[in-house]
Amino acid sequence: MWKLSATAIAAAVRGGEASAREVVDAHLARIAEVNPRVNAVTQLLADRARAAARETDRARAAGEPLGPLAGVPFTVKECTRIEGVPTTFGTPRFRELIAPADAVPVARLRAAGAIPIGHSNMPTLILAGMHTRSELYGDTRNPWDAARTPGGTSGGDGVAVATGMAALGLGNDSGGSVRIPAAFCGVAALKPTTGRFAADQRILGPDDPGPASQLLVTDGPLARTVADLRLAYETLAGPDPRDPRAVPAPLYGEPLDGRPRVAVVADPGGHGVHPSVRRAVEGAAEALRDAGYQVDEVPDAPRLDEALKAYHQLTSTEFAPSWPAVRHLLGEGGDRFIELTMRHNPPVDAAGLIRLMGTWMNIRRSWTEFLDAYPLLLGPVFTEPPVEPGLESRDQAGRDRVASAMRLCSVTSFVGVPAVAVPTGLDAEGLPTGVQLIGRPFREDLCLAAAQHVEDRLGTLTPIDPRM
Repeated sequence: MWKLSATAIAAAVRGGEASAREVVDAHLARIAEVNPRVNAVTQLLADRARAAARETDRARAAGEPLGPLAGVPFTVKECTRIEGVPTTFGTPRFRELIAPADAVPVARLRAAGAIPIGHSNMPTLILAGMHTRSELYGDTRNPWDAARTPGGTSGGDGVAVATGMAALGLGNDSGGSVRIPAAFCGVAALKPTTGRFAADQRILGPDDPGPASQLLVTDGPLARTVADLRLAYETLAGPDPRDPRAVPAPLYGEPLDGRPRVAVVADPGGHGVHPSVRRAVEGAAEALRDAGYQVDEVPDAPRLDEALKAYHQLTSTEFAPSWPAVRHLLGEGGDRFIELTMRHNPPVDAAGLIRLMGTWMNIRRSWTEFLDAYPLLLGPVFTEPPVEPGLESRDQAGRDRVASAMRLCSVTSFVGVPAVAVPTGLDAEGLPTGVQLIGRPFREDLCLAAAQHVEDRLGTLTPIDPRM
């Protein structure tokens, strides 16, 4: 039963073909079998999950209506609140930081009938690098090859979904954090438009964070199929009083005249792309052509290098005031990634920040103009195959290599547009490959539809047993 998609699980539970308790028990057994080898699930919520499953089964037996995600087990990243469970951020200092209430996206998934089955691993404080290694829980291993990183920062969710320990994962993304583990683990992921999903990022006190944390970070689901992403998208979207950024945009926009035009950029910025990644982009482009899309290669994404520099300057400037205190929470070596990033992109002063905010708006305008001509952009998630764990924290060259490879993810988070990562097959070494489809603001529906065509042509890769 752990092999079933979220859509199939919910249909079976609603139709009485399976009980929610059977579903949860199957996933708990899968966790017991697989998690010791990959270390993706951190805080297991077995008793709570069984109790939620019993309530779902009681409701069905009583003839009460069940939600669209009835009985679907999901994992939740260690930085996202589950009521009554510590939100540790992967650091021992927060081991007792008990969440007083569910985060908005957790509450919405619960309301749809889904069942949180455990927290999932991530880099310490989300700051220790791309590789999923936390001071509290250690390394998460890529199930395809333990010598490669599973990506991050939502790597625990990517691995849990890929190996059948959960049907859905709830991560977040501020520069590739759901899309990179999706690509490295062979699953799909959605980074929504900024303002599409409601959230409350006041995690450690009453104050809201700065502009980078407010506008770059979005919650996002990971799943094994695009249909499951669509189901999670429909559940998570919409405003909430706790989040003044979230807007009531329609889930599905006005139909376009025919299939959308798709711009293809295999090597964003012209900094180089691995042949296997280029082939993945070409394969996805061919799938879209066969589905009737007009697919055009274009010279580049708008103002990519300028946007990437502004992205790193903005985040470095926001980190700088609190960095002396925060770095001590990261554990030995956990501060290297941010140190190397700030060395390459030092913080700016007040006047520089004002100019940077203007640049940010100007780059967003360039992207909306580009996406007016091309409603979709097809490109890589990461311009290399999965790299070795911790490369980004090893030295300046490693950090710069990883930052370059994830450049299209960083820039699209900076711009705030939606993107869906979808698998495209395996490379010559047997590692998963994937691409992302980037769309106009609040047109996740276009991204999901195109990703579905890619999946229909190229298939799915998971669940898998860890290869180690």
